[in-house]
Amino acid sequence: MTAAVGVVGAGAWGTALAQMLASDGRDVLLWAREAELVDEINSARTNSLFLPSARLAPTIRATTNLADMAALPVLLMVTPAQFLASVLGGIGREGGDVVLCSKGIEAGTGRLMADVARAAAPGASLAVLSGPTFAHEVAAGLPTAVTLACEGGEAQWQRLSAAIARPTFRPYFSDDVTGAEIGGAVKNVLAIACGVVDGLGLGQNARAALISRGFAEMQRFGLALGAKAETLSGLSGLGDLVLTCSSTSSRNFSLGKALGEGALAADVLGAKNSVAEGAFTAPVLAEIASNRGISMPIVEAVVALLEGAAPARDVVAGLLSRPLRAENPLV
Repeated sequence: MTAAVGVVGAGAWGTALAQMLASDGRDVLLWAREAELVDEINSARTNSLFLPSARLAPTIRATTNLADMAALPVLLMVTPAQFLASVLGGIGREGGDVVLCSKGIEAGTGRLMADVARAAAPGASLAVLSGPTFAHEVAAGLPTAVTLACEGGEAQWQRLSAAIARPTFRPYFSDDVTGAEIGGAVKNVLAIACGVVDGLGLGQNARAALISRGFAEMQRFGLALGAKAETLSGLSGLGDLVLTCSSTSSRNFSLGKALGEGALAADVLGAKNSVAEGAFTAPVLAEIASNRGISMPIVEAVVALLEGAAPARDVVAGLLSRPLRAENPLV
């Protein structure tokens, strides 16, 4: 098997991307940490742990050997955000294209994933793939559109769009890597807040209001860090926000719903195989916003819930009792 594209990370999203890339018969190499999962993918053509609904294409081959990924022209990095540095560094990548598909901010450093990747693979050409995507729908071949933000501009876009685009998977070009990253990271935190609204039974009006005001927080934060407004209002920002704030198919929404129903964050997170990235992103996002003087009250409320500082209903009441003001997303 000679693959041109490798997918690093065999969780639900990584497996779905591998399945999509193999949908036209092309070879795809998929890295997983768990030897038993690699054996299952290669022998049974299933991933019962993370994506049980999919029957995987015969041209997907799984491996536990990171060195197998080093020389592939295109790598899609789909490890949890907090492990990107160690996994990408372990590959020893010296060139080629690295497409970042994890959505988050590194705890402890406040680095976006592109900053992490530049340090771990300084010779690679970076891009960010982000947008409104549920893994099971992508794996099933349902129509999906995403932002593909290329640090290398049009030349890199031509390479990557040819490698990644499929009839039901449509990337749109952007050169705003920062904006694509911020949209994906912030929406995870806001999805937790929307899940809380659902868990408390506060209704559709409250959810719509929270999405709107949450998007205002995303805009304030993104623009302060150099993102473009059109990126934040596109697929990787508003589009992804709307999707993940409206369904229990979102891990972050499901976490918030459980919190709204009275569960403790530690109990919910400890019981899941998959990662709710927003739980790790929220504290560092709130810290960056505070240091920069960016108002993000919904993000602060999510942090309070995750830390168990107050019951969900009290946190929501605090948001509702904030001073009345004009509707201006940028203030």
